[in-house]
Amino acid sequence: MTVLLIEGGNYLGVFLLVLAIMFLPPLILLIIGLVIRVKNRKTSKILIILSVVYLLISLGVCGSMMV
Repeated sequence: MTVLLIEGGNYLGVFLLVLAIMFLPPLILLIIGLVIRVKNRKTSKILIILSVVYLLISLGVCGSMMV
């Protein structure tokens, strides 16, 4: 069991976790922003801007870690 923890080898789960951290929160913020766009335009605009900023930062930080 200890050897498996030290050696590694299959990092697909970690890769998928990093991709989920990169893309899921901005996608959720974008969907919420588009849904509430009819009721509250200002809040919708803020959420959409936050989703774009989060995506740019996560692509820069997490993308540099994956290289």
